[in-house]
Amino acid sequence: MKKLITTFLITLLISFSISTLADPPAPPGNPGTGGGGGGPVGAPIDGGLGILLVMGAAYGGKKLYKARKDKKEKENESVAVEDQADLL
Repeated sequence: MKKLITTFLITLLISFSISTLADPPAPPGNPGTGGGGGGPVGAPIDGGLGILLVMGAAYGGKKLYKARKDKKEKENESVAVEDQADLL
């Protein structure tokens, strides 16, 4: 469980640090010339990145849950086989 939390926190930290790499907004135009924009504005970085991260975390959680469930079932089967062997 501790490893899972550590992995989640590292992933969260990396995703927040990536979002700081976006271009800052352009400075406002000169008010004496009529205002409005002076140059191109940086493109938005998000564009669904948050949704992609949530979907990836959900998929990873599902895979982890299934792997643990399969491991537990396999252990239970091996115990049952050993119990049957003891009865014979």
